[in-house]
Amino acid sequence: MDKTDQIQIVTISTPFIRLDALLKLAGAVPTGGIAKLRIQNGEVLVGGVCCTMRGKKLHDGDIVELDGVKIKVQSACM
Repeated sequence: MDKTDQIQIVTISTPFIRLDALLKLAGAVPTGGIAKLRIQNGEVLVGGVCCTMRGKKLHDGDIVELDGVKIKVQSACM
């Protein structure tokens, strides 16, 4: 499996998680500042669409992509 086929599951115990927080939690970026820059530069996709809102609320089933790696939000309340 190469990098473009990877999907990482991130389980949350809250109703939603902000996009910048998800990127940090998943380890896709080292800091919140880097997350902010990458989001503002249009490098992050949410549901396959470019998203420049770092505070975008993500819910169960949402898929985020950065550098070819997909991150899926999964609720622990299932």
